[in-house]
Amino acid sequence: MKRRNVAWILQLPKVSRIAVRRRIMPQMFSEIVLAHFQNPRNSGDLSDATAVIEVTNPVCGDVLKLSARLENGVVTAARFKAQGCVASIAAASVLTEQLAGKSLQDAKKITPAQISEALGGLPPTTLHAAQLCCDAVAALLRKINRD
Repeated sequence: MKRRNVAWILQLPKVSRIAVRRRIMPQMFSEIVLAHFQNPRNSGDLSDATAVIEVTNPVCGDVLKLSARLENGVVTAARFKAQGCVASIAAASVLTEQLAGKSLQDAKKITPAQISEALGGLPPTTLHAAQLCCDAVAALLRKINRD
């Protein structure tokens, strides 16, 4: 799967960039995806995290850093930092909302399809973002079980 180079958008005058954002992005992504991308929930570091992991998608280069705080086997807080496409940032935002209040067993059951569904459906070319989130949960659980 080849990723489109969208650097040309940044070279456009500001008026043109706004037009691209208003015309092209809504055609590709649902309103929910755009809302999570433009105003990500739970982004940033979690200073008192129980575990912090970082996963990368080697194909597209997206990077997701996930932090979680656990109390009595339940995720009480989750935060993320992401570098990647619109879908990756939106999916990570939704993931942190889905993790909050879940037991480790329930967190393990989160699937890419659930993340995509929570975002109103991801285009097939961006489902890698939801998979990256599930990879992050798996890595987080491995780290917690190791420590």
